[in-house]
Amino acid sequence: MAFEGLSERLENSFKKLRAKGKLTESDVKAAMREVRLALLEADVNYKVAKEFTVKVTDRAIGADVMESLTPGQMVIKIVNEELTELMGGNEARLAIANHPPTVVMMCGLQGSGKTTHSAKLALKLKKEGHRPLLVACDVYRPAAIKQLQVVGEQVGVPVFEMGNENPVLIAQEAVKFAKDHGNDYVFLDTAGRLHVDEQLMEELQNIRSTVHPHEILLVIDAMTGQDAVNVAKSFNETLGIDGVILTKLDGDTRGGAALSVRAVTGKPIKFIGTGEKLDNLETFHPSRMASRILGMGDVLSFIERAEQSLDEKKAAELEKKLAKNKFDLNDLLDQFDQIERMGSLKDTIKMIPGIGSKIKDEDIDEGAFGKFRAIIYSMTKQERTHPDIINPSRKRRIAAGCGMQVEDVNKLLSQFKQMQKMMKQFGGGKGGPKMSKKMRRMMQANPQMAEKMMGKMGGSNPFGF
Repeated sequence: MAFEGLSERLENSFKKLRAKGKLTESDVKAAMREVRLALLEADVNYKVAKEFTVKVTDRAIGADVMESLTPGQMVIKIVNEELTELMGGNEARLAIANHPPTVVMMCGLQGSGKTTHSAKLALKLKKEGHRPLLVACDVYRPAAIKQLQVVGEQVGVPVFEMGNENPVLIAQEAVKFAKDHGNDYVFLDTAGRLHVDEQLMEELQNIRSTVHPHEILLVIDAMTGQDAVNVAKSFNETLGIDGVILTKLDGDTRGGAALSVRAVTGKPIKFIGTGEKLDNLETFHPSRMASRILGMGDVLSFIERAEQSLDEKKAAELEKKLAKNKFDLNDLLDQFDQIERMGSLKDTIKMIPGIGSKIKDEDIDEGAFGKFRAIIYSMTKQERTHPDIINPSRKRRIAAGCGMQVEDVNKLLSQFKQMQKMMKQFGGGKGGPKMSKKMRRMMQANPQMAEKMMGKMGGSNPFGF
């Protein structure tokens, strides 16, 4: 996951500050030298890293910090605020035209994920109740039109294409088509190149001057580090972009591009690609990303992912069962399915305050749910509904049926009991079936309280991840 190395380096730097009851100016400067090195190793632009640490140092050697009872925590708070500001401060929203359709021009180099992310963004808007249209303006790359048609079909969004016609004419006709057919967003999937060249820029400028897009989004690959920032700078100077979609933030990238793009171009990151699936696209929240980088988790994104993967009907049934303290192994199977729909287990766990920053990737078994599922499927219906009847002979039969050991069955049952207790705490008793909705509202209204709660839940770690 992006920023893992940076998070680890920053955590080590801050440990030294936390250990001190009182900070001196030299303590702060020494810590900031380590922070600057950590940023440079994460492929953050040198000038950006230098200016960032100067700002933090100036604030951290102020009287409010030096005289604080917990100066180490105050410095971390300042770093968090400055990281948030560095990445844009507040989330940047997609433009909305006064008179539909809103025309969004997608641009970028070849291989950056432009076509796929056009479909991802269209899917996101479709889920919000919009009627997007995808437009095939890349008439040069072999199978580019076919690729857009395939992803368009997968997300259920229509694709407008005119074969190998002039891309400027295609864009123009697509906007007319959208007006006639009630599409309120038009995504122009333009051609890319292996590098920025005059011919590419001229074509993009012609499209811009003809259809006057309300938004120009540049798709860049986070894996390319500072090259991504240089590409963003070139496109912005020549074309004038409105925002950035940063892809492959789920990969083994140092994350420097996310910390440098805004400072170098002055343009915000609006969305981030967090996986290969077409629903793996998130709105970029600078404050949440800063919290992730500092190992504080990201409880609000965790809630949003959970709600997106939530099956409302099954959730209502589960809440009724929780009210009666009847959570069984069939319900546990449903919970596994919903957690898996949230995406990578590693990425999801790292959002949980109090646990995400303490667990390494190698400690997380992505196949754990598969093993647990196999054990449960080896049980009879009665055993799944009433786990208390599972005695030693039944355990041996279950283990033999799924090709595992009795110890594995014991582990699942033990962890299930822990999960049962947790479910009673948050769903049963007087709170009844309304409890989970109250929790969601509370978490969204008070993220700090939510972080404490999630930290406690994570600390119990019922499934040993």
